[in-house]
Amino acid sequence: MLQSRLAFIGGGNMAEAILGGLLACGYPLSQCVVTEPLQARCEFLHSKYPGLQVISGPQANHLAVNGSESVSHTADLVNNGAVHINPTAASESFPPAEVVILAVKPQVLRGVVSDLGETLHQRKPLVISIAAGIETSAIARFMAEGASSVTSGSDSTTPVQVQDQDLPPVIRVMPNTPALVNEGATGLYATPDTTPAQRLVAESLLGAVSKQVSWVNQESLIDTVTGISGSGPAYFFLMMEAMEDAAVKLGMDRETAKELTIQTCLGAAKMAQSSADDLKTLRVKVTSPQGTTDAAIKTFEKGGFRELVAESVKAADLRSKSLAVELCGSASKDSKL
Repeated sequence: MLQSRLAFIGGGNMAEAILGGLLACGYPLSQCVVTEPLQARCEFLHSKYPGLQVISGPQANHLAVNGSESVSHTADLVNNGAVHINPTAASESFPPAEVVILAVKPQVLRGVVSDLGETLHQRKPLVISIAAGIETSAIARFMAEGASSVTSGSDSTTPVQVQDQDLPPVIRVMPNTPALVNEGATGLYATPDTTPAQRLVAESLLGAVSKQVSWVNQESLIDTVTGISGSGPAYFFLMMEAMEDAAVKLGMDRETAKELTIQTCLGAAKMAQSSADDLKTLRVKVTSPQGTTDAAIKTFEKGGFRELVAESVKAADLRSKSLAVELCGSASKDSKL
């Protein structure tokens, strides 16, 4: 795996999952820095990953991305309260980041990226966003807003517009919660200026926690990824919940029903993953005519199961698109609301 200097902006569950997956693959702790505004979370990360550079404070994001000129410069930032650093990292150097992972909530992404705009404009690291619903064009706009305000603020009151080609490339990713147990499925979309080497970096990072990493060539398909794999775990939890409840109603104790349901789901998924047969063929093979499975499948079909699944995936897809409008004020050119 390529060992770029990584800056995680936000230290929540998904950021920690990626970080943990990387470390399990042998990624050097010295190449990672995490910024996190909540002190309790900083302390948790520091205790769980001794030696990890975990920082907070008003200038934490800038230090993580831009790096520090020297140990004394870092000490000055700490002394004036601009950053708060765990003790083991206080005397260490902070190289500039080559990859910036935006792992903050979508609602605060604009402020975070705009504040970092000039730093990102100058450094041009690869930017990877795991913020749901925020399009790459919006992230570029946020960067340009921040860079333009700094550029125009020194000598002139006239805004200086930063062009897209002057901004770093952005890769938008949609992981899912099984990444927390290293069983994730992730969809990725890269802006056209992303190089093959940078795409490989993103694949390596997300591959540390995802068993399936898939690129899409239209950003609107990230919404479809959301509808299938991003939201998909909840669909299977609902199905398993319903199966467990059905068994309990028929007299089985809940614990046994849960254990059988989970293993059945896991076994079916492993069969589908390892078999050369398509999903329909696998279903037909275990459905004997006039048998018990046939009776259940016919009940599903009569109840409109396929149509309900299609409507549900479409609803998630559309909601992902509408979130982009709510959070950013505009939809991407290839989105259809």
